[in-house]
Amino acid sequence: MKMKQNLKRYGFDILRWTAKILGVLVICSIISVLLMRWINPPTTSFMMQRSMSAWWNGEEDFALYYEWTDWDEISSHVKMAAITSEDQNFANHWGIDLSSVQKALEEYERGDDLRGASTITQQTAKNLFLWPAQSYLRKGIEAYFALLIELYWPKKRILEVYLNIAEFGDGVYGVHAAAAQYFNTTPARLSGTQSALMVTALPAPRRYSLANPSGYMLQRRDWVMRYMNLLGNERYLEKLE
Repeated sequence: MKMKQNLKRYGFDILRWTAKILGVLVICSIISVLLMRWINPPTTSFMMQRSMSAWWNGEEDFALYYEWTDWDEISSHVKMAAITSEDQNFANHWGIDLSSVQKALEEYERGDDLRGASTITQQTAKNLFLWPAQSYLRKGIEAYFALLIELYWPKKRILEVYLNIAEFGDGVYGVHAAAAQYFNTTPARLSGTQSALMVTALPAPRRYSLANPSGYMLQRRDWVMRYMNLLGNERYLEKLE
């Protein structure tokens, strides 16, 4: 009888401590997201993991390039190119585009490969706080952070952070580094063609090389340019105000 009471007490203790730990994690996540509405991230989870991987594997030539660029110093072309390529419903959803998820599942049921349906907000959450490996656990935490970000940040801030932390090549993070590395220019001077090509690397920046773009990337660039115009370019960006 006493053993049963002890086991029951230990069970309650475990549940209580688990609840406390989860509560602390939730509070810390809210504070972190809220602060980053105004504070530019000095680094991200993805950057730290890549640096650690390079150190662990003895990649002595590895260099990480990252420098923050404010919203007004980023070309509207690359803003629109990212939306066109990655999340055309960005102005309207609340972090998770359920219609895109449903479409991806329907394509999978028809026999197509299961493609990602992550919004720009989800990708921002993943790059900032999480890890790259796919799992239901990560997707669940990613969705939680995406909803927090949408709750506390305006759309302009979400896109600004995304463009500054997205990986465009191995060790090349954000539009400032990518513009300098691949086009010898600044984010403000990126042309429509350069911007459309730049975002073709986003799905797999270590496979799609901006230094040596493939035929697929060039075709994708042309597609992005066409749809940038169809979406309305500057008129679309006005929805983020």
